[in-house]
Amino acid sequence: MVGNADPQVTAAKLKNVPIIRLLPNMLTILALCSGLTAMRYAFDGHWAHAALAIVVASLFDILDGRVARVLGVTSKFGAELDSLADLTNFGVVPALVLYLWELRETDSLGWIGVLVYVVCTATRLARFNTMLEDQNAPAWARCYFIGVPSPAGAAIALLPLFLVIRFGPDIQMPPIFLALWIIAAGLLMVTRLPTLSMKGRSIPPVWVAPIMAVACLLVAALITDPFLALSVLAIAYIISVPYGFYCYQRREQLENSREEQPAQIDS
Repeated sequence: MVGNADPQVTAAKLKNVPIIRLLPNMLTILALCSGLTAMRYAFDGHWAHAALAIVVASLFDILDGRVARVLGVTSKFGAELDSLADLTNFGVVPALVLYLWELRETDSLGWIGVLVYVVCTATRLARFNTMLEDQNAPAWARCYFIGVPSPAGAAIALLPLFLVIRFGPDIQMPPIFLALWIIAAGLLMVTRLPTLSMKGRSIPPVWVAPIMAVACLLVAALITDPFLALSVLAIAYIISVPYGFYCYQRREQLENSREEQPAQIDS
C-alpha cells in the first residue's frame, strides 16, 4: 500500500532524478510565465511590453524543445506541458491582447475573432501532437509543417500591433478589419497548407558563414529596432507560405516520379 512505502526508498528515488532533466520543463514554465505577464501589461495598456513578453515566450519555446533533444531528456510530460504553454502563449494571450487593444470596440465581431483564433490554435496543436505519431509519413515531409505553426500564427496576428507601435497610429487598421485579420491568422493554422520547417533540413558547408552573418544581423536588428525587425519577419513569413506550398508540391511530384520509374523498368 502507498501508506506503507518506505520514506528512505522514496527519497532515494527522488535523488536519482538529475536536475538537468528538469531544465527543458523549466524553460517551458518560463515561457508560460512570460506569456501570462503579457496579459498584465495589456491590462495596464503597455502594448509594447505586452508584445515583447510574447516574443520572449516564443524564444523560450524554441529553446525548451532544442534543449530537451540535445540533452536526450524528451518526455511525454514535457510534450504535454509544452502544448498547454503554446495554447496559452500563442493562442489565448495574443488574442486577448488584441481584444484589449482594439477588438473590443467591435462588440461581437471582435470577440468572435478571439474565439475563432483560440479554437484554431487548440485544433492546430492537437493535430500536430497526433501527427507526431504518424509513422507512415515520408522522411522528406519532416521538412514541412501542415498549416502555420502556432508561434508564427501569433506573429501574423500581432503584425498590426507591431506596425502601429513602430510607425504610429496613422496606419492602424479599423477594428473590423483587425477582427477579420485575426480570424484569417487562425484559419492559416488549421489549413492543410504545407509550410516550411527548419527541422530535418541541412545546408552545404559553404552556406554556414552567410547564415551566421544573417543571424547576427537579425539579433542586432531585434536589439536596436525590435518592432521593425518583428514586422519584417512576420511579413517575410507570410510571403514564405505560398513558397513553401510550391516547394512541397514540387518535392511531392519528384518523389512520385521516382516511385513510378522502377515500376516502368520492371514492366
